[in-house]
Amino acid sequence: MRKCDFVDYNVRAPGGGFEGLSELDVIGLNMTKKSVHLCEVTTHIGGVDYGGNQESVKRIKKKHNYQKLYAEKYLTNFNDIKFSFWSPYVPIGYITENLQEIDTLELVINKEYGSRIEEMKKLAESKTNDTGNPFFRMLQILENIRE
Repeated sequence: MRKCDFVDYNVRAPGGGFEGLSELDVIGLNMTKKSVHLCEVTTHIGGVDYGGNQESVKRIKKKHNYQKLYAEKYLTNFNDIKFSFWSPYVPIGYITENLQEIDTLELVINKEYGSRIEEMKKLAESKTNDTGNPFFRMLQILENIRE
């Protein structure tokens, strides 16, 4: 997450019950700026598919609504709240057209997803400390292999 003090993964609402069944894939917090990023991440290599185009859009919208509900309930101390959907491959057409209509949801998909991975690779090359994130650690290793 860009300039976040804390990043947490697979976050569930406190207290369990039905609300605790849903999860947020990634939450990034910037305590100084009082900003938060809530991210839904789908890594379907063959393209986002939750049982067809309409069902995929419906499911992503449902996940986004949960992001907003979670923020309203648990992140009231933050002034700047951003919501995003990340996926390496979303077929251009029905799904992208419908998701682009959601003005509160940033799409980090396809080429933009690749650009963000490239940003992480550059950061990984310059940092040597273990951050506790296995994916980032693998990027650090790959970016620092010597001949």
